Amino acid sequence: MTPREVLALCREREIQAIDLRFMDFPGTQKHFTIPAKILVEKSFEDGFGFDGSSMRGWKAINESDMLVVPQPETAFVDPFMSNTLVMTCNIQDPITREDYAKDPRNVARKAESYMRSTKIADVANFGPEAEFFIFDDVRFDQNEHECYYHVDSIEGQWNRGKPGSGPNAGYKIRYKEGYFPVPPADTLQDVRTEMMLALMDCGVDVEAQHHEVATGGQCEIDMKYAPLLKTADNLLRYKYIVKNVAAKHGKTATFMPKPLWNDNGSGLHLHMSLWKDDKPLFAGSRYGGLSEMGMYAMGGILKHAAALFAFCCPTTNSYKRLIAGYEAPINLTYSYRNRSAAIRIPVHSPHPENKRFEFRCPDSSSNPYLAMSAVLMAMLDGIQNKIDPGHPLEKDIYDLKPDELAELPAVPGSLEDALQALRDDHKFLLVGDVFTEDVIDTWIWYKTSQEVAALRERPHPYEFAMYYDI
Repeated sequence: MTPREVLALCREREIQAIDLRFMDFPGTQKHFTIPAKILVEKSFEDGFGFDGSSMRGWKAINESDMLVVPQPETAFVDPFMSNTLVMTCNIQDPITREDYAKDPRNVARKAESYMRSTKIADVANFGPEAEFFIFDDVRFDQNEHECYYHVDSIEGQWNRGKPGSGPNAGYKIRYKEGYFPVPPADTLQDVRTEMMLALMDCGVDVEAQHHEVATGGQCEIDMKYAPLLKTADNLLRYKYIVKNVAAKHGKTATFMPKPLWNDNGSGLHLHMSLWKDDKPLFAGSRYGGLSEMGMYAMGGILKHAAALFAFCCPTTNSYKRLIAGYEAPINLTYSYRNRSAAIRIPVHSPHPENKRFEFRCPDSSSNPYLAMSAVLMAMLDGIQNKIDPGHPLEKDIYDLKPDELAELPAVPGSLEDALQALRDDHKFLLVGDVFTEDVIDTWIWYKTSQEVAALRERPHPYEFAMYYDI
């Protein structure tokens, strides 16, 4: 939509409040709201001032004034709040009017701009498969003398023998057997359908929704592919709608990668392809039906994969998902069809426009603007430098012998390892000023000081089980 069309929509729908949203540096959506009468056509150029000093990883208190500039093409009517229109905003410096380097959306815009400047492609399409859990109850705390968490789901296997106020019907989903069950075992069908319809009403194209593998309410709703920036905007909308529909039903949704031990975690599988002049560039006669360019793009991702993990798997919890036996990739390889590889080439359709590959490592705790921008920069580096992805893996990784497994490059074992890899390998991200040294340094500093160090210094509950009587 244009600014005029946004204003016309406000009049047509009797909008009384404008919700201005943006994403902070680590990846949490923020907002503030203005009366609809304040929004005029000039607002889309002048923006609105706010204090950025309390945003994680952003401005210091002595230089805190910033601008949010609403983007009309992101407008949608909020399905949960009364008479409210939502718009995603870009962040600018109020004095220079320059786009703020640490605004994640700005990084994504620069990544797309740099891609176009290379003449390699004019569109990078991303199709995300975002997994999440819906729980009925969650409690957790951490202080000086105790640490615990407790999550519960009516369909969790652990509730098979639980007495309640009424009869226990016994339809509980067994561990790792939650893929595609029908109701009544699948208790969340109507909730997911409501989420799917709300997404579509808010302008997000959806391809499918279903229960996922894990017990205890693991779900997936697949969005149709779209260009990088639009996909990242849609993922913010996706999380907002999923969480609020769950809350409407008295439930809670989480995109935490591994909330349950001993069952599958939640990923954000990214299906990717490059296009130019409305023609797909990854279809060809090489391995898995890929083009030479597609092979080089995979080569770039695999070469820089360890550094990419700092953005694609950016939490300490991410690495509890990346272990053998739970359908998460543990080695940096590629394969035709094989889901145990880090990169998989799907076989769903022979049509060139559907030719793509799937990067299975990322998870939904990531900041989508930064994660997808980093992946795009790795693909472009692979294409420009003709990086060979090596030999494909045709076997199931989980069935390999130890000596065979030792020959395969492994994913980072922790967030700390991924951050060190980013320190050592980030020049490909700086090309075209897409990422800056300040962005990289701030990311490493924040994740190290606020997450890695914070977890390292606190006793873990399981340590008491292992060591209390030592």
